[in-house]
Amino acid sequence: MTSDAPELTALSDQLDTIAAATGRLLAAVGELTDADLVEPSLLPGWTRGHVLAHLSRNADSLVNLLLWARTGIETPQYASQFLREADIEAGAPRPLREQLEDLTAASERWLALARAMPGEQWSAIVRNRKGGEMPATRVLWMRLLEVEIHHVDLDIGYTPAQWSPDFVARLLPQSVAELDATVTGPGRTITATDTGYTGTLGTPVSTVSGPACALTAWLIGRSPGTDLTGDLPELAAWK
Repeated sequence: MTSDAPELTALSDQLDTIAAATGRLLAAVGELTDADLVEPSLLPGWTRGHVLAHLSRNADSLVNLLLWARTGIETPQYASQFLREADIEAGAPRPLREQLEDLTAASERWLALARAMPGEQWSAIVRNRKGGEMPATRVLWMRLLEVEIHHVDLDIGYTPAQWSPDFVARLLPQSVAELDATVTGPGRTITATDTGYTGTLGTPVSTVSGPACALTAWLIGRSPGTDLTGDLPELAAWK
């Protein structure tokens, strides 16, 4: 998920935020067992092993985008959609030790490269896996999204209620804007009862309201919205 919203904080602060989120994720994964990894995640068709393999390969894919920005040599995020999916499938059955070592190393590679990126290179334009152009600064947000949302997808006790207010404040309007472009039927007003945020999906005929984190989780398909008020359609989750 990406958007054209401006960066909210200095690059060093964003990197510290990502490092902290990654630390929480790795600590939680370290408490799992081999048996835990073959259990279903919250994403349809994916085990926890699939989620971990994806997180590792996503870090490597974002290394590609930072290298593109730094060198000016076009380096696609993934070689192909087929290989992206094949790598996830191949990595999913691995035991916990291998998964954790891979995720730790991939995360550290990405973070080290990001911290060493010359300031002028962050404005370079790269493309995500869907072909969307964006400045390299967007790669930071992409990684934070992956870490925070897929930590929830592991279904190991981390929930949207534990997302930081800053994270939710950025993701909520982004999610509304992205869904607004796809609405063809009756629209809705989206109202956060705790932060005062209001947005619209299409031409509103009804209202969906609730805490900002709960609205965000529902909008990205991570919650059925049972903690929200209003007429809620079912929304698909992204991987």
